[in-house]
Amino acid sequence: MFQFKIQGRGGQGAQKAGEILAEAFFREGRYVQTYSTYGGARRGTPVSTFFREDDKPINLRCDIENPDVIICFDASLVSDALLKGATEDTLLLINSTNPPDYFANLGNFKIATIDAISIARANQIGRFVNSILVGAFAALMEKPNIDVLIQVVKDISPAKVEQNVNACLDGYNFFAKGGVK
Repeated sequence: MFQFKIQGRGGQGAQKAGEILAEAFFREGRYVQTYSTYGGARRGTPVSTFFREDDKPINLRCDIENPDVIICFDASLVSDALLKGATEDTLLLINSTNPPDYFANLGNFKIATIDAISIARANQIGRFVNSILVGAFAALMEKPNIDVLIQVVKDISPAKVEQNVNACLDGYNFFAKGGVK
């Protein structure tokens, strides 16, 4: 079973990222489970999305204690609480202008960073970084298939569909074509 967490702030698209990935994995014939928690029902408060995928039905009904991946939409949210249960095998994907070594003090994790805000702005989607980060995730994890993911982004994006597709591809290509890992 593959498990991960997404941490963001209300309004950044963390919950939507979980929905996009769940639908992409589902379309590939995988079993998925995703749910979100909110610090408060307003923009800017922490939002956590939890995700599991497997090749067989998922019967667990508990929090994710040992994530394989943590996707952090905002570097200011990186904390001991977020990293709890992470191991040296956990990949930490952080939206940040800083390089991975900037976060070396966090512990012995695999760390990847991407400046998703700049990519979002270049694609005219403001500060919504979910499309970029799901694309980056797909490149780093080599799943789900990028063509399936792009189709899901097209189907699910509530607005600016073309811009979100391009942003997703930019996030994917950043790592698939030699971005810092």
